[in-house]
Amino acid sequence: MLSSFRALRLGAVFALFGLATSAISADDEAQKQDDWIEMFNGKDLTGWVAEGIKEFKDKEDQTKPVWSVQNGLLRCDGKGFGFLRFETEVDDFTYHLEFRMGKDCNSGIGIRHLKYDMARSTATRPSYSGYEIQLLDDAAKDASKTSTASLYRYVAPTANTVKPAGEWNSIDIECIGPKIRVTLNGKLIQDVDQSQIEEIKSKPLKGYVSVQNHGKQIEFKNLKLRKIKS
Repeated sequence: MLSSFRALRLGAVFALFGLATSAISADDEAQKQDDWIEMFNGKDLTGWVAEGIKEFKDKEDQTKPVWSVQNGLLRCDGKGFGFLRFETEVDDFTYHLEFRMGKDCNSGIGIRHLKYDMARSTATRPSYSGYEIQLLDDAAKDASKTSTASLYRYVAPTANTVKPAGEWNSIDIECIGPKIRVTLNGKLIQDVDQSQIEEIKSKPLKGYVSVQNHGKQIEFKNLKLRKIKS
């Protein structure tokens, strides 16, 4: 009888412990979700700053914005050159977004860069002042220092896993200290420690994130950012 009673007590303790553990895990998961900043509300460009070329003339000579919201998507109609920069500066972070390119798309994702100033164009471009993660309509082509998911002009990805124009792609970028990881469509293709590469070791560990207009159409959705506490 005593042994049975003890077993029941132990079972109750384990059950309570299991419930407590589950509750903690649920709280941790909720906290992780709360850490994400929804960057795009699907309605307007609140929280974003257009830099560089902001307007263009259509075929009817009507002035239109390069960056707009259409059907809940963030759309770049690709005229001229410029960026749409998120207003919050960050150091360590995870940046997630999904993109769908038009034919012959040329675009990019800026990370850890300065504000773009057309008067000092080259020096303040993300690819110089920080990094540009290249986005191109180059599915099935060889990976290089200028292919999709390259740290443009500096580091080639290990593979080119981008999907063709018209299909949705998912990309995750993680920056922690000097380490940069890029996962495109579920495959890790950049795992870089900039402190070990002479050409980029002095690049900043803090700055802005953005998406690029480089003369072609592209759409984005599900843009979100999670700051990481070092």
